[in-house]
Amino acid sequence: MKIAVLSLLMLTLTGRGEVQHQPNHEHTLSGIHKKEIIPGADQTEKYLPYLSGKKIGMVVNPSSRIGNTASVDSLKALGVNIVKIFGPEHGFRGDASNGAKVEDSTDPKTGIQVVSLYGKTGKPSAEDLAAVDLMVYDLQDVGARYYTYLATLHRVMEACAENNKELLILDRPNPNGYMVDGPVLDMKLKSGIGFHPVPIAHGMTVGEYAQMINGEGWLANGVKCKLKIIPVANYTHDMMYTLPVHPSPNLNTQQSILLYPSLCLFEGTIISQGRGTYFPFSVLGNPDLKGKYDFSFTPAGIKGMSETPLFQDRACYGLDLRDYDTHKLVKSKRINLGWLIEMYKAYPYKERFFDFKQSKQIGNFDKLAGTTELKEQIIAGKTEDEIRKSWEPKLSQFKKMRQQYLLYK
Repeated sequence: MKIAVLSLLMLTLTGRGEVQHQPNHEHTLSGIHKKEIIPGADQTEKYLPYLSGKKIGMVVNPSSRIGNTASVDSLKALGVNIVKIFGPEHGFRGDASNGAKVEDSTDPKTGIQVVSLYGKTGKPSAEDLAAVDLMVYDLQDVGARYYTYLATLHRVMEACAENNKELLILDRPNPNGYMVDGPVLDMKLKSGIGFHPVPIAHGMTVGEYAQMINGEGWLANGVKCKLKIIPVANYTHDMMYTLPVHPSPNLNTQQSILLYPSLCLFEGTIISQGRGTYFPFSVLGNPDLKGKYDFSFTPAGIKGMSETPLFQDRACYGLDLRDYDTHKLVKSKRINLGWLIEMYKAYPYKERFFDFKQSKQIGNFDKLAGTTELKEQIIAGKTEDEIRKSWEPKLSQFKKMRQQYLLYK
């Protein structure tokens, strides 16, 4: 494949020789950032020549886009030889509900084989990678330890290292990149919703996080993955970046994305976070809170989002956070523990609040929190300040360690 041919194809696609995308002029914590933020995928001139002549495997989902088009479709149209697609939770095209196992398939649009990384296995096999010369990782993260794409990143890096394949990461901004907060994961509680000894909000992009996985020797047997990263242009961690595409079905608004680091803890409780509504991770409630709160919502099965949600077809009473001023989170640079403390105090049947079997949710509370202490502290009536003090010195130690892997200020 010749670069001149690629340039001609790009010109044909866009009509002016460059990727079409919506400018993202974002606010920083201290003012307005005037330059356009450009994700790695949109900087095709920096990596198209590197893909030339290679058989490409891609770890992608609907958030993986070049301009306004799915990156697989764009790159295939540009003549890139994509031989295999690897899909994370929710699948390559993003039509699977949360937690639903996804089977291997063939993408009907492109005819390319799709290997599920959220089905029988979460790690590409040697057979999966045999026909691949170079792997490309392009998934939008949201900056929270619970997000399963971090486990996917680890497993893909490990498979690449073990099979002598390079991994090209097309980096994207972290919408919660301003925040580094929460208890550091106790590795005794390691799971798919907590894979590394990091706090709840890690404050890193995928490219930075991948460098940390390598640098801290977290891959099996200390193997190192050969990485090539296309950084985000004109980006720093204090920028408030609005995602152009929903990163997953139940993070379908910017509000939910900014609330997610604080609200996902409720997945290990008896409290619904609004799965089964069109505004998940923006509300909190339970049928037993009737009379204590005026606001209510009623979860229902929604295909591709939450088909059998907690408290389906039952009115849940609680907090409406759809209009909550998320600048409070940005200003404090902290997750909000107040909601967890409030809902525990309000709930009448305390013994059920953290009962995972009763709640039938997807995450055990201790695994989500990363520690057994938080549950005990809430039950004991500890204040938020007292709880935060228990996160030290590990949180400060992580912040110091994190510095050496940052690509952005």
